[in-house]
This record gives sequence, structure tokens and C-alpha cells, in this order.
Amino acid sequence: MEQVTIKVGGMSCQGCVKGVSAALQAVAGVTAVSVDLGAGEARVDFDPQQATVASLNQAVEDAGFEAG
Repeated sequence: MEQVTIKVGGMSCQGCVKGVSAALQAVAGVTAVSVDLGAGEARVDFDPQQATVASLNQAVEDAGFEAG
């Protein structure tokens, strides 16, 4: 299991937090997601054999937010 913190841009409300959380949880191999609106970041626990940091960033971007 690995953990990564992803900077997320464009979040402005709890609805955004829910959207980012849902997008990340939908990625195969993700076991836990914690999104912090104030810090503008998401902490993700994932299985590196099923998911990559790139796939997590892509999920955030596909949900309409900036990842980096």
C-alpha cells in the first residue's frame, strides 16, 4: 500500500470535495481518500499494482479539477 498527497486546484465548496473524493474512489486499487478543501489537497491510499499517481491525477482532472 502507498500513500500520495495530490494538490487539487479549483475546489471551492463541499460539493467539490465530494466530487474529487468520488472520482478518486472510483479508481481501481484506491482504498482510502481524504480531501482537505482548505489545504487544496487530497491524500490517497492505494495499491501501486492497481493504480498509479498518474491515474489518480487523471481522475481528478476528468472530474473537472486541476491536479499536480
